[in-house]
Amino acid sequence: MKQVKAIVLGAGDRGTRAYAPYALQFPHELKIVGVADVNEERRKQFADLYRLEDGACYARWEDLLQRPRVADVAIITTQDRIHYAPTMKALERGYHVLLEKPMSPDPRECIRMEQKATESGKLLTICHVLRYTPFWTAIKRVIDEGRIGDVVSVQLNENVGYQHIAHSFVRGNWRRSDLSSPMILAKSCHDLDILAWVIGVPCERISSFGSLTHFTEEHAPKGAPNRCLDGCPAESRCPYYAPRFYLGEGREWARKITDDFTEEGILEALRMGPYGRCVYHSDNDVVDHQVVNMEFANGATAMLSMCGFTHDITRIVQIMGTKGEIRGNLIQNRFTVYDFLNREQNEIRVHAPKDSHGGGDFGVIRQFLYEVRHYSGKESLTSAKTSVQSHLMAFAAEESRLNRGQAIELGEYYTRVMWGAG
Repeated sequence: MKQVKAIVLGAGDRGTRAYAPYALQFPHELKIVGVADVNEERRKQFADLYRLEDGACYARWEDLLQRPRVADVAIITTQDRIHYAPTMKALERGYHVLLEKPMSPDPRECIRMEQKATESGKLLTICHVLRYTPFWTAIKRVIDEGRIGDVVSVQLNENVGYQHIAHSFVRGNWRRSDLSSPMILAKSCHDLDILAWVIGVPCERISSFGSLTHFTEEHAPKGAPNRCLDGCPAESRCPYYAPRFYLGEGREWARKITDDFTEEGILEALRMGPYGRCVYHSDNDVVDHQVVNMEFANGATAMLSMCGFTHDITRIVQIMGTKGEIRGNLIQNRFTVYDFLNREQNEIRVHAPKDSHGGGDFGVIRQFLYEVRHYSGKESLTSAKTSVQSHLMAFAAEESRLNRGQAIELGEYYTRVMWGAG
């Protein structure tokens, strides 16, 4: 088996802990040979972990991509608004690209990236990792086998989790649309992609409702300071009190806010960094709940409900067909198939590897490496061409939400974006 060499642009959580670790577990398949990240400490830790020499480490992705091509692929895991430029440059330099979702917070940039991949003759695979999980792969197989007939309607609940929404979308990097992207894109382009995949035909019409309801100034407890550690009077009754998130049982989350995992290191991060802010006194503007309604070309409908106010982080799905029904829970790695004719109900349990996203993180990179080794011009399962469709669904959903739920015709929306991209 040919070993594929890769560079990583962006040594944050997804680059360092989701995709690059594949090289540690399967070194005969993947070798990391370069990294670029503006954060010196992160860059050094990445270099130590993957045994990179100083000459292979860069503060700026531009400098790494200016070099003659040193690898087969570029894994791009920079922040959302720094996806477009390095992707375009990497394709131009002859790299196959594995790009973290979302492609870009700008629909025109998404289309240009798709076009660039076609022009360059290189793979541009988007990390819609859910398609590569055993859970969704098994569900898709049941549908394709015709066991529930034609899919008529799908309901998908994305339970974001109260801790996750406070960490990532109130205090964290994805709290503001202008700094990252709307939450329906940043968090749920995964889900829109899955819905399009299981239904199997284009979405034609979409509408959406949602808002930032709870994490606002008017809901702050009386006397609550700007930071949780500054003597908050609501400490004992606030479920979002920051020290409770990151100390004690929350130590797993602490690695996302500091590299010093001692009590004092975590407390210092809470005193000085964004993750110690009161959730009611932050500068967030993305929604904390949203619903999206969809109609597809064959008349099938779908509903996605994304909500931050859940105790767990999972996806719960109900797929209704003409001959049967599927109900499943991602975190439990199981679903049931009900046969209308025989009135039989069978439970299917899948084994999910220990990596995040139920096996999807390693699943997408394993398939990507296979496609790089055997590249013949064929589109990948989550190619840019495929991903643009679900991204445009997210952009249209956000436009609908901002216009009081006005229905958006996807064909007209795509034409409008294409014309604007001209």
